[in-house]
Amino acid sequence: MKTIWIINQDGSTPETGYGGRHHYFAQELGRRGYRVYFVIASWHHLLTNVDTRLPRMEVRDSYTVVRVPVIRYRHAQSKLRVINWEIFRFRLPGLLRQIPHPPDVIYYSSLSLVGSLGAEKLARRTGARLVFEVRDIWPLSLQVLRGVPDSHPYVRYLRGIELRAYARADAVISNLRNALDHMVESGMDANKFTWIPNGVSREEKATPESLPAHIAARLPNDKFIVGYTGSLNTANAPFTLVEAADLLREYRDIAFVIVGKGSEQAKLAQMISDRGLDAVKLIEAIPKLQVPTMLASFDACYIGLHSKPLFRYGVSPNKLFDYLASGRPILYGIDSGDYRPVEEAGAGFHVAPENPEALAEAILHLKSLPAEERADMGRRGIDTVENEYTYEELTDTLETVLFPEVSV
Repeated sequence: MKTIWIINQDGSTPETGYGGRHHYFAQELGRRGYRVYFVIASWHHLLTNVDTRLPRMEVRDSYTVVRVPVIRYRHAQSKLRVINWEIFRFRLPGLLRQIPHPPDVIYYSSLSLVGSLGAEKLARRTGARLVFEVRDIWPLSLQVLRGVPDSHPYVRYLRGIELRAYARADAVISNLRNALDHMVESGMDANKFTWIPNGVSREEKATPESLPAHIAARLPNDKFIVGYTGSLNTANAPFTLVEAADLLREYRDIAFVIVGKGSEQAKLAQMISDRGLDAVKLIEAIPKLQVPTMLASFDACYIGLHSKPLFRYGVSPNKLFDYLASGRPILYGIDSGDYRPVEEAGAGFHVAPENPEALAEAILHLKSLPAEERADMGRRGIDTVENEYTYEELTDTLETVLFPEVSV
């Protein structure tokens, strides 16, 4: 039996956080007969269950979770998070004394580049195939979004690790379709690259949970609802949706629902209050299994990011695939270069990012369409997910990267 170690410091299970990409990959690979260990940090800012009694090693139905002890930090921008990355990196090689089965393949996923050094050391010691995954291009993201210059010592440190990871990995994955352009510019052999986007679990999609009564009661009745679910942080742009709601305040039959939490949550709530936008409801984050039920209450789904050249390498936010699977038309406010997933699917409209006027106009246009036409958009989104973006299908591609000798 082949053994796979999937390493993602910010990973989680559905019970402790969002779950997401690597949980689904671990689950599906385990069901295919591989022995899978999912290595994550014992704590990080994305967890929703921060119970300190969680076991170091947790055997699940189809894979085993391994939690690496790290220190806590208060928020994503904390300097202690950087120290956490280093602790995680240095503790990775010690897992060879704790995990009873050495890896045949190590699948290491950033955001943190630092941990790739620990993964590389593990691969050297065990002779395992090393697969490096980029889900956020660092340090480029740090530079573009925070304005940190090339000359900054930490940028230079991370850039050196990035180049090393491209060179030392046997294969490189990204969920960003055009990340290859950046990687080739960085000296990587293009033949190493495989694009594997995020997706949805067909199993979870078929078994959604109901919304709690107190949340369901807050949803508007008899309104055309434009909704957003996801993180309320600096990278996303829910402020644009609120500004569009302000422009449309005279349309009493349109309502807006924003669901989530994050660093901009308080600022967003203050903006809604200051402008007296009664049509905008801000609802706390809900468990992932309740998201499909929430989306079913919307008439349209909004997704947006800041207008940055960085996103032209492609994007792969989880909410995009949840939206496509919801059967609701999508307003896509992202400049993601030639990756235009909503337009390609015929599942909604592309809107200029950070442009509330264009978003307001798109909302009115979408609302004016016959209900059947909007339903057709939703059905095309569902078909696209079923054909291209289920984790069951995406694992076929991943399996050939992890084990090139496998023929799917």
